[in-house]
Amino acid sequence: MASNLAATSGGSVQTSSPAPAVTRAAAVLDVLAASPNGRATLSDLARALGIPKSSTSNLLQALEDARLITRQGSDFSLGRKLVELGAAYLSRRDEVQEFYRFCEEAPTLSHETVRIAMLDGDHVIYLARYEGHPAVRLTSNIGDKMPASLCAVGKALLARLHEHDWAEMFPDEAELPVMTPNSIRTGRELKEQLRRIQSEGYAFEDEESTVGVVCLAVPVPTRGAHGPNLGVSVTALKATFTKEQQESMVRELRELARAVGNPMG
Repeated sequence: MASNLAATSGGSVQTSSPAPAVTRAAAVLDVLAASPNGRATLSDLARALGIPKSSTSNLLQALEDARLITRQGSDFSLGRKLVELGAAYLSRRDEVQEFYRFCEEAPTLSHETVRIAMLDGDHVIYLARYEGHPAVRLTSNIGDKMPASLCAVGKALLARLHEHDWAEMFPDEAELPVMTPNSIRTGRELKEQLRRIQSEGYAFEDEESTVGVVCLAVPVPTRGAHGPNLGVSVTALKATFTKEQQESMVRELRELARAVGNPMG
């Protein structure tokens, strides 16, 4: 939840926000987003927020009226209005518009599955996906999060950080998330990969998040001192992946990164 929310010993949520109702509304959306099945009851939400059911019910009614959540029987889930707001946000990002334009025109990438993502702590958030290769089926959708240590774009972005950041985020003996037999398992292994990525200028993922799929990624030049930490990646089937394909993909990814970021960079 947001940093201005704190759980008490009884599991309730306290807030020092100047607008507690807004903060609690955001907390409701966070709880629903984190729910394994995407749903929660009034009791679940009241318990998570640590406020009476009556107050929670009023809050849910306001969110439902705004179409930010929807009710199905006794369950609540995220509403379609959030999709509209997300689409409006993404449509106004120059980076995303340029991403789609470039992918459609690129000789190699136009036939592949390409994604743009943003680093968020030790995870990446996928902002857009171009699907030029229907044979590659990916489980991550726009807006999904993925541990940065598991994917090429995450490691390409982590490689831009200082080594003292790596040491703080990923101690040598830290156990990392694992999705396939090829997933790296410790902070020490990750940092070895990150040093290699710094040297080569791109990241290569060999069936670490999806069996049968390889991925290449490069960072996007930062636009301004406080620009978002973006990266672009392309996936391919390992069975048909070639060295020549890798070279052309890396070349076009770097061109895409320059187009999405600072064209003069």
